[in-house]
Amino acid sequence: MSLPEIVSRAQWRAAREELLLKEKAVTRARDVLNAERRRLPMVEVDTEYVFEGGDGKTTLLDLFEGRLQLVVHHFMFAPEWNAGCRSCSGFLDQIGHLAHLNARGTTFAAVSRAPYTKILPFKARMGWTVPWYSSYASDFNHDFQVTLEHEGELVERPGVSCFLRDRDRVFHTYSTYERGLDGLGSTTSLLDLTALGRQEEWEEPKGRASALGAPAGSERVLYHDEYED
Repeated sequence: MSLPEIVSRAQWRAAREELLLKEKAVTRARDVLNAERRRLPMVEVDTEYVFEGGDGKTTLLDLFEGRLQLVVHHFMFAPEWNAGCRSCSGFLDQIGHLAHLNARGTTFAAVSRAPYTKILPFKARMGWTVPWYSSYASDFNHDFQVTLEHEGELVERPGVSCFLRDRDRVFHTYSTYERGLDGLGSTTSLLDLTALGRQEEWEEPKGRASALGAPAGSERVLYHDEYED
């Protein structure tokens, strides 16, 4: 095994401070990139997709659960598989308490092509409580490019897609795939993918922090059992 060099505490501190400058530069660059993502245009989703969940048949609008935004995890689970993808399962294990996302008007849900009768027992085995729907009867996976045709066969790939709701109109704002999911899982990392972002006053473009009519900033972070949805 190749281990780091052994140095004195003073040498380590100097090296750490040098690295910190680069880390801060990456943070500032990430803020700029997130702002550019929020400036992306959006496209209206006019296809009437049908999903199946715990309450039976449902629509894409229903997946919002009345909130302004929806983050969909395209969980790889093909109809012929008996269990979900291991990597996607590892990703879903990292998702934090959904109350913090919900308090910012954002719903998180997993969607797979497998029938719900296969999703339900696997979800119970994994002990997950996140909303999870089957897109088996629709072209949702194909249209959002997570089920692709390669050499005559259907191939699955992981992804995350974000949607924004304006009353009964649904808009697609962002999608990322494969390595684009690296580093995701926390509340802030998922909000950074959305059109409204973290809803902080310092974020660009201005005017989106008040989307929910609530104060921005750290005072909005509560214990997860204190939120009023």
